[in-house]
Amino acid sequence: MFNPEFLAADNNDSNEGNALIQYLQEQSPDVLQRVAKSASTDIQDIIRHNVQGLLGMLPGDQFEVKVTSSRDHFANLLASAMMTGYFLRQMEQRKELEESLLSDEEMSINPDDFSL
Repeated sequence: MFNPEFLAADNNDSNEGNALIQYLQEQSPDVLQRVAKSASTDIQDIIRHNVQGLLGMLPGDQFEVKVTSSRDHFANLLASAMMTGYFLRQMEQRKELEESLLSDEEMSINPDDFSL
């Protein structure tokens, strides 16, 4: 899912001012793999569909698909996919919390208990 060699490739001056890239480069590949695998299959599917929509969805078995992009445009695509992932994970956690609170009868609020 996540290729840690992506961070090691092209270690040039443009990465010096990027604190996130520097932080990621300091992490072990095991940590990065664990974080990448923590995304649910639902989130992975949504991000995959989103990126395919941005790049085009020609089937690879019927077409020889080649995507050409500048480094900056590819970095923007990666950042967009990452932000989408963070947003979706937050929403997934919110949904799980709401479902947990709604299913717990002790935590549910009965309007009759608040008579004035």
